[in-house]
Amino acid sequence: MARDVEVLSGRARASRGVLHAYSALIYLFLFAPIVLLVLFSFNANRYGTFPITGWTLKWYRQVFSDYQIHDALATTLKVAAEVTVISTIVGTAAAFPLVRSRLPFRDGVRIFFILPIMIPGLLIGVSLLVLFTSTFHRQLSPQTAVIGQSVYTTPFVILLVAARLQGFDTALERAASDLGANAYQRLRRVVLPLLLPAIVAGALFAFTLSLDEFIITYFLIGGHNTLPIYIYTQVKFGITPEVNALASMLLIGSLLLLALAFALPQAVRAGRRALARAAA
Repeated sequence: MARDVEVLSGRARASRGVLHAYSALIYLFLFAPIVLLVLFSFNANRYGTFPITGWTLKWYRQVFSDYQIHDALATTLKVAAEVTVISTIVGTAAAFPLVRSRLPFRDGVRIFFILPIMIPGLLIGVSLLVLFTSTFHRQLSPQTAVIGQSVYTTPFVILLVAARLQGFDTALERAASDLGANAYQRLRRVVLPLLLPAIVAGALFAFTLSLDEFIITYFLIGGHNTLPIYIYTQVKFGITPEVNALASMLLIGSLLLLALAFALPQAVRAGRRALARAAA
């Protein structure tokens, strides 16, 4: 019996070791290219590859001095801001009937609303391109890119706000009604403040997705450039240190926004618990 247990323990340890090694290889495969991208952005080698001949911030300075990058950045931020506003308003408004209404086939309607998440961006871009150019005869511009990106980002806001609404305590609204609050006052003073972390998180998600969106934007923005499109056009002529630096900055900005989107609801909940303890 002791020998059998020892054999099983040895096999278990070997299996765990293999699984740990396999997991390490998966993470290495996923994150090694990103680490190399950031590493090469500080490489003094003008070709942006190995060998590393020294460390420099020259490529970041060139990024800040390039007027084409400035124009692309301005267009990217403008489109992302408009997409964020549209997605946040539409997504928040759409979450209420999806959660609280008694519509027949409500689950099917919910799937329909979040369908753009599951549709490839290529299909969204091509279909909207045909709609704008062949049906509406509209010239492609940053505004058409805003519409296309909003179709893709709004379902993420719907999911976040709807998830918060499902856990919402409706007794708070009934208590507000007992105290004389009308529907508008309940929405403004009770519902929206409690939904604010989810709304802000959805807005940050929409902004981040718009900032990095390439496929839909490529089909719909016409002759304008965003940062992802600018990077794509530069990569066609070879990966340069400036591209590595610009991509690293985009990566850091996206990670900071996503971290803020995850941390904000937790910080708000922690603040409320602290206030509740102080009041008690």
